[in-house]
Amino acid sequence: MQEISPRWLLRMLPWVQTKGAYRVNRRLTYQLGDGRVTFVANGAEVRVIPQELRELPPLRGLDDDATLEALADRFVQREYRPGDLLVEGGRPADEVVLIAHGKAAKLGAGEFGGDTELAVLDGGDFVGAHLLAHPPGADPPADWEFGLKALTPCTVLALSLEAAGELIERNEKLSAHLEAFRSAPVHPSNRHGEASIDLSAGHEGEAELPGTFVDYEAAPREYELSLTQTLLRVHTRIADIYNGPMNQLEQQLRLTIEAVRERQEHELLNNREFGLLHNADLKQRIQTRGGPPTPDDMDDLLCRRRGTKLFLAHPRTIAAFGRECTRRGVYPATTEVDGRRVHAWRGVPFLPSDKVPISSTGTTSILAMRTGEQDNGVVGLHRTGIPDEVRPGLSVRFNGINEKAILSYLVSAYYSAAVLVPDALGVLENVEIARR
Repeated sequence: MQEISPRWLLRMLPWVQTKGAYRVNRRLTYQLGDGRVTFVANGAEVRVIPQELRELPPLRGLDDDATLEALADRFVQREYRPGDLLVEGGRPADEVVLIAHGKAAKLGAGEFGGDTELAVLDGGDFVGAHLLAHPPGADPPADWEFGLKALTPCTVLALSLEAAGELIERNEKLSAHLEAFRSAPVHPSNRHGEASIDLSAGHEGEAELPGTFVDYEAAPREYELSLTQTLLRVHTRIADIYNGPMNQLEQQLRLTIEAVRERQEHELLNNREFGLLHNADLKQRIQTRGGPPTPDDMDDLLCRRRGTKLFLAHPRTIAAFGRECTRRGVYPATTEVDGRRVHAWRGVPFLPSDKVPISSTGTTSILAMRTGEQDNGVVGLHRTGIPDEVRPGLSVRFNGINEKAILSYLVSAYYSAAVLVPDALGVLENVEIARR
């Protein structure tokens, strides 16, 4: 019975019937001229939008989308933990670094020794873009003049000069564009010490306005149903002898089904392909103001979407939020969901789930979501009407008896989840619940 939890996520998600892939068509929107790079995420996989590479000073004005696509394919994704060095000062500067998600401190040598924080970079910022203009095969460029240390978990895309050089050498258009960049007048253009071509063309006082571009995604996201299976083995004497009001075979099947459902909710949250924690849009992932979850943090999370249906968090996180409210003299109300009284914030139920992970450092996440197809929210996906179905999307199939008189049953569940529009799901990250 220890396996059975309330499983609020399974209960609250509207379930959509699907027989094959469930396609989600979205518009691809990006803005050029704002000095920041935009990314798209497919589960835990992050990719830079090729056209957004024009935000890098050496690539501004490059009108060859095929070249930008080839360049984007050469970026490698990396994950860093708080305290890790993304860039080490004094080491060879041999790659372009794009920060897709998270915060990092730019560090310089202090006057009295040690490091001094020069700036804080976050999603969309970049360093080392000027290295693209370094001639392939020439002497190595200078070392990094600063360090870059992760303040939060960071997702980074890195392009090595070696990988970029291979493309530059065989792409005449890119090579000519970078040669023009190297020979053009340059001036400092942003707070990261990059250089850019002076595009004023003799006109002074004219601001270059960013342009917003909207297009449909060339490859819409398709969600395939995932599968969780387990095999239950029971000796025939269990079924023969213990067959009464507490039928042991039925009880073993029931507990096995409950375990599969528990795993299903875990995967809906944590699976790197379709799990909600990995499928929240990068712009919908925010950080706490000071570590522990406060009413201000919850308001920040709530105001980013209309019609928020529920908050979901680990029970220890809800307790930590309660302590912060008590500290401020704020007393959250309760509301009734499916006949149970639960905590609420601004009228939105705050539901517990022990499947939301807590890191070894005592940090976790809080999810906020709008649900349902009609509201362009988050939906669960399953397939009903399968053979030997005992619950929607879950089947128990008898596999026979072996020579040792062991009965076997195959328990299978087919499911997935889809986020229909980016603002349907938000995540408050790096929530500290262990601070005293």
